[in-house]
Amino acid sequence: MKVRVDRDLCIGVGNCVAYAPTVFELDQESKAVVLDPSSVDDDILLEAAKSCPENAIIVEDDEGHQLYP
Repeated sequence: MKVRVDRDLCIGVGNCVAYAPTVFELDQESKAVVLDPSSVDDDILLEAAKSCPENAIIVEDDEGHQLYP
């Protein structure tokens, strides 16, 4: 799976960090950045994405098909 953060949508709530601290962290601008998406299983990665109130986390399969949102 591939994951990215739309920084224009991210408001820095940090739910993603709470769900998957090895995948996400907040930077100096309080925006989520991706660290290591392979460090958690796909279910946790999707839960972290779904926890974002702004749908700023985009998850794609290995072929580039968007899985969420």
